[in-house]
Amino acid sequence: MKRTLQLAMVGGGEGAFIGAIHRAAAALDGDWRLVAGAFSSDPARNRRSGDMLGIAPARTYASLEAMLAAESALPEAERVDAVSIVTPNHLHAPMAIAALDAGFHVFCEKPMALSTAEAQEIAQAAARSGRHFALAFTYSGYPLIEEARARVARGDFGKVRLVQVEYSQGWLSQPIDRDGNKQAEWRTDPARAGLGGCLGDIGTHAFHLAEHVSGLRVEQLCADLATHVSGRQLDDDVSVLLRLDNGARGVLKATQVAAGDENGLKLRIHGEAGGLEWSQMEPNSLVLRWLDRPMETVRSGGPGLAPSTLQRLRTPAGHPEGYIEAFANLYRAFAARILGDAPGPDDAFPSIAAGLRTMAFVESVVANAGSDSKWTQLEFTPGS
Repeated sequence: MKRTLQLAMVGGGEGAFIGAIHRAAAALDGDWRLVAGAFSSDPARNRRSGDMLGIAPARTYASLEAMLAAESALPEAERVDAVSIVTPNHLHAPMAIAALDAGFHVFCEKPMALSTAEAQEIAQAAARSGRHFALAFTYSGYPLIEEARARVARGDFGKVRLVQVEYSQGWLSQPIDRDGNKQAEWRTDPARAGLGGCLGDIGTHAFHLAEHVSGLRVEQLCADLATHVSGRQLDDDVSVLLRLDNGARGVLKATQVAAGDENGLKLRIHGEAGGLEWSQMEPNSLVLRWLDRPMETVRSGGPGLAPSTLQRLRTPAGHPEGYIEAFANLYRAFAARILGDAPGPDDAFPSIAAGLRTMAFVESVVANAGSDSKWTQLEFTPGS
């Protein structure tokens, strides 16, 4: 029988959005069981969270440090296998490094860290510990994102010329970060969010998706950052022109002040012979457009899908799969890597390389937007 891996969580307690999503995704395929956690720095909220989740009081810890010490002291068969980090950004690096050095695998929320230097420290910790590190770039888990990537890679559209990605939200159109909204408050605080507000929160998703599907790497960028809500300390609106390594051109738009927009992540890629279009709010359809024949719509679960796409499906055509299922695909791939059942390709789930590139992207955008330079080189490449 396949072993169910044991999971601990840091953060994600009572009232937190993303912690609940991680828990649902991890549980979906039966690969993981949440058995421990340090869910909040507030002792009462931490206890309530543990009780709500059915965690034994002895394994509801007051801090990450207490959890790592206690779990490390347990027999190997009883201790947790991995730690899921779902805290604000400024805690990602120190917590990930501590967990890796203690001998635990890590599944971390994005962005990877506050800087490329911190991200490199995580990479070094993963290398010296021999443990695996996964990063929650959720949208790469969608079946039709994998289908799009497979079709680009096999040359269906010819040489890629254009990459356009947009992530449009409206939830920060008003100063709710100053009105007690906890999710907004830390995301607009430079000490906890890092260099980028909207840039770090959803711009990194857009950047990762553009590179992941196109198979190309951004070499240069020209950026504009704006803060539309008065008094806000970080950007809430991002526009970036991209030059990619095969000569293709790209545009990345991310905003959290498009009043009325929900979660509008969209990707378009065009080559010499045609192109594709995908929207996260209609994730079970992939639109293909051609120069020499009618438009096609490829459906999730339908015929003609790539083998790697089929591995990400759970239901027949016409039964919608969405965000949690995409997230679960990452947790499933992470479990397979840990267990050695089906290691798969290096990019079966986003990992160190994706985290390092997105941090280099954030720093390059901030540097370019704050300077008089038209173009800034994105210096980092995996292995550097």
